[in-house]
Amino acid sequence: MTAVLITGPAVEPVSLNEAKAHLRVDGTDEDTLVSSLIVAARIHVEAYTHRIFITQIWSIYLDKWPHDQPLMLPISPVQSVTAINTYEDDDSFVAADPVSYVVDAVSFPPRIRGRGTGVPPRPGRALNGIEIIVNAGYGNDGIQVPQPIRQAILMLVAQWFEHREPPTLNGPDDAMPPAVASLLRSYVPVRL
Repeated sequence: MTAVLITGPAVEPVSLNEAKAHLRVDGTDEDTLVSSLIVAARIHVEAYTHRIFITQIWSIYLDKWPHDQPLMLPISPVQSVTAINTYEDDDSFVAADPVSYVVDAVSFPPRIRGRGTGVPPRPGRALNGIEIIVNAGYGNDGIQVPQPIRQAILMLVAQWFEHREPPTLNGPDDAMPPAVASLLRSYVPVRL
């Protein structure tokens, strides 16, 4: 399964002004750096939590439907599934009727299951024959993102602003400062 970003977020979960206030930075000399650190921190925290924060459009590709079980989506939270397309060898596609499947956006991870006998058709193309287009994220602006996530982004921005040299990584937990990881703990999927 492959997820491809189609449309990125219109805004960041933390504004430039919020980050500058957190950093106690006046003036505009550091605006470019702080803005880039906000984007980098958001992407880093999204990867760490396996969640999307601000509304984005993604295409998820897979080769075939899972046999007799729901399809677990790799992106969360899902606002909606806007289309499911099944591709033929000639790259033409058939759009699945929305009544042929049900989306469980509440579960983590979100999942899709065929409804009744209306399972979307099998693809004719062997690789990436199924495309699922989803709107994902907590909402259209930063205020809809949970506050602990926003605080974690601010803390990462501050860490990277103050320490501009690359970190020395000794283990998997070193990629995220402990205080930031602690804030994000309830948003990270549990692996059993």
